[in-house]
Amino acid sequence: MFAHRGSKGTHPENTLAAFREAILVGSDGIELDIHLSKDGEMIVIHDETVDRTTNGIGEVCKLSLAELKALDAGSWFSPIYKDEKIPTLLEVVDLLEELEFHGILNIELKTDHHPYDGLEEKVNQLFQHKKIHFKLVYSSFNYSSLVKIKELNPLSEVAVLYAQNGNNVRVLNKKYEISAWHAKFDWVKQKQVFNVEKMPIRVWTVNSHRYMQYCFQKKISAIMTDFPKEALAIRNGWQ
Repeated sequence: MFAHRGSKGTHPENTLAAFREAILVGSDGIELDIHLSKDGEMIVIHDETVDRTTNGIGEVCKLSLAELKALDAGSWFSPIYKDEKIPTLLEVVDLLEELEFHGILNIELKTDHHPYDGLEEKVNQLFQHKKIHFKLVYSSFNYSSLVKIKELNPLSEVAVLYAQNGNNVRVLNKKYEISAWHAKFDWVKQKQVFNVEKMPIRVWTVNSHRYMQYCFQKKISAIMTDFPKEALAIRNGWQ
């Protein structure tokens, strides 16, 4: 079970508060999204703009780290989170190490709208110089980013993201094997495709109890959910 943008349903998404909650409830994995700021910092946020999840406006790529850090990233969700800021990837990694997270960190490279030249090199360099005790998997809708990751480090695990198609994608650039399919729940349910020939399928985003139960019954490799505590309780019931 992967906590989608942290515990997104109970805390402001992609904030340290959301990731802390995801770890404390016992999530197997954590999913987050990264962009690059104007000055080249790896920023953890889902949208290309800050408009929806902060008190600011503008594109992430046109704002400096200092400008992004000046924003309130929590009050839109609840006033009790008014002190939450947009974190950098390094800050999240440090939190995961501090709380002794030993699961899987899924980093989605948000290069499908902006190419963010150099993002893959930056994230690869971070983990070359940072000792971690959790596993990494990279995902993206932009498969060229996954190819770059594999070129930089062939041992990296990469997963293709898709909403409508993708079950035939097993090798990227005729060379690099993928580690998993990250598929939209509607596609999985419609196609009745679960774990095919040992290819792990991780399904997003599963929030209703009925669909959680469906996925656990079908023994899908993992679900991504905004409500990790609830999902774990339901999974434990099935087990």
